[in-house]
Amino acid sequence: MQDLVRIALDAMGGDNAPVEPVKAAVEGLKKTDRAQIILVGQEEVIRRELAKYEYDAARIEVVNATEIIEMAEHPVHAIRHKKDSSLVVAQRMVKNGEADAFISAGSTGAVLAGGQLIVGRIKGVERAPLAPLLPTTKGVTLLIDCGANVDARSNHLVQFAKMGSLYMRDVVGIENPRVGLLNIGVEEEKGNALTKETYPLLKACPDINFIGNVESRELPHGAADVIVTEAFAGNIALKLYEGTASALTGMIKQSMMKNLTSKIGALLVKKSLKETLKTLDATQYGGAPMLGLNGLIVKAHGNASYKELSNAILQCVAFTDNRLTEKIRQSISLSEEQE
Repeated sequence: MQDLVRIALDAMGGDNAPVEPVKAAVEGLKKTDRAQIILVGQEEVIRRELAKYEYDAARIEVVNATEIIEMAEHPVHAIRHKKDSSLVVAQRMVKNGEADAFISAGSTGAVLAGGQLIVGRIKGVERAPLAPLLPTTKGVTLLIDCGANVDARSNHLVQFAKMGSLYMRDVVGIENPRVGLLNIGVEEEKGNALTKETYPLLKACPDINFIGNVESRELPHGAADVIVTEAFAGNIALKLYEGTASALTGMIKQSMMKNLTSKIGALLVKKSLKETLKTLDATQYGGAPMLGLNGLIVKAHGNASYKELSNAILQCVAFTDNRLTEKIRQSISLSEEQE
């Protein structure tokens, strides 16, 4: 029998803490029998929330952490000075091997800083990117990087492509994933200095299936399985993607309630419409893993509900069971030897 995947969940991070993280822990146990949840935060507050539910007490543990890192705090300063915060205590557990993964809806900057300073990068990994899955008409696309490295160089983007390909192959199950470079045109000569320098490097890389440049309008159509970019453009693309999906969903629902005829029509298509709208919801895939670290760190949205956080629990189980961290370590080590 496999050991349970130990997941440290930041119970104090995010706009809806501790209510949603605690509920996510309980719901997560219902979705998988492979997880052991460690709720990290102010113990009295967490146990008060847990008292609302019936759950397998053997699979939920509470670790006390007295401090909370707020969203507006300077990330590095907070990490260094709030050593008993839920975020720092949980990431230290990952570093020390007491947890296999960490999930937080707290401060993005603090999660990223902690990932670098506490958990640390795999030897040979130059930058650790955030990589969320985005829904498309063909399934999902991995956007890498979406927020961690705004000043990335071309060699960083090549590593992103390699790590993203491993993720899509071994966790998502896409054989020989297609890798595209986010750009303003499909022609090889298009783009800024970074994309022009990166294109030939990706083209010459034997470890990936590079298909060329991909324009942002092609992302929803699943033009590639992995979209490589630096974090500035990646974050803009991600936020526009999420905002468009939210606006579209709202517009459809509003139009269905406009008059009696539309309401009758809505009743007739309710089931299929609900299934269609669900495909636009990126939270069904969990959060954004920070790839290339010595342990798994997953960043959820700041306003994450228990559904997103419980899906992140499933994400951590799949990531860990497929030994992705070790595979990235082996891939980077092999690349260094070949160089």
